[in-house]
Amino acid sequence: MRRPTLTAWIGLIIIGAFAFVFVFAPWLAPYGLEATVGVPFADPSAEHPLGLDQNGRDLLSRMLYGAQISIGVSLAAVLLSFSIGIPLGFFAAIRSGWTDVILSRGVDTLMSVPVLISALVVLQALGSSIPVLIVTIAVLDSTRVFRLSRVLAQGINVMEYAEVARLRGEGLGWMIRREILPNVSGPLLAEFGLRFCFSFLFVAGLSYLGLGIQPPFADWGGMVRDNQQGILYGLYTPLWPAGAIALLTIGVNLVVDWLLAGQPNRQANR
Repeated sequence: MRRPTLTAWIGLIIIGAFAFVFVFAPWLAPYGLEATVGVPFADPSAEHPLGLDQNGRDLLSRMLYGAQISIGVSLAAVLLSFSIGIPLGFFAAIRSGWTDVILSRGVDTLMSVPVLISALVVLQALGSSIPVLIVTIAVLDSTRVFRLSRVLAQGINVMEYAEVARLRGEGLGWMIRREILPNVSGPLLAEFGLRFCFSFLFVAGLSYLGLGIQPPFADWGGMVRDNQQGILYGLYTPLWPAGAIALLTIGVNLVVDWLLAGQPNRQANR
């Protein structure tokens, strides 16, 4: 791994700042999540640096609490999607044959329906609770992880050292742990960052449409929707959560670019 570039350092600083807020939000927030402390859309002041929202609540406090929900839901969905997609992708690549055909066609079926439509149908039917939201996004996103994992594993599976391992009688678990996973960890790590950005923006979009995170929880997409009327009065209230969404996405992409550029060709080294 090469040394971080300037843009990578910027991305790491952004991610570190958001990670700090994610962990310590309840201690950093000056007011409670639902505490009404003034008139709606009050201007920023020393007590309220970002002003107040449409219900007279401190926007800074809600931004801090919203970081936990927005980032937490997206991170949980990505972790679950990788837990589903990677094992199935590796299994399909190694077993091949009918196993690969059945799994691949099942994934193609799920991917034939646009992600937004699938999510809207599921959330309308089962509700927009946080567990349902996480599982829905994870299952839909795991199809992309499956396809990438399968392609990467197929490339390793035909290498000479993989053939030698099979001839030695190594099992499926050994092949995944020792031969496949170490050689594809770089692309999968970069994909993790990209999938997080997709999930993060997807959760924000669903919340903006009213089908994502529901009250009493706060998240940045819902805050943009709730405060969008402030634009009519020349206020910046909805721009703060929108800016936070954009800033975190940019930071993650900067780090992903650095990781992709710094990955050595481990297959060639073998």
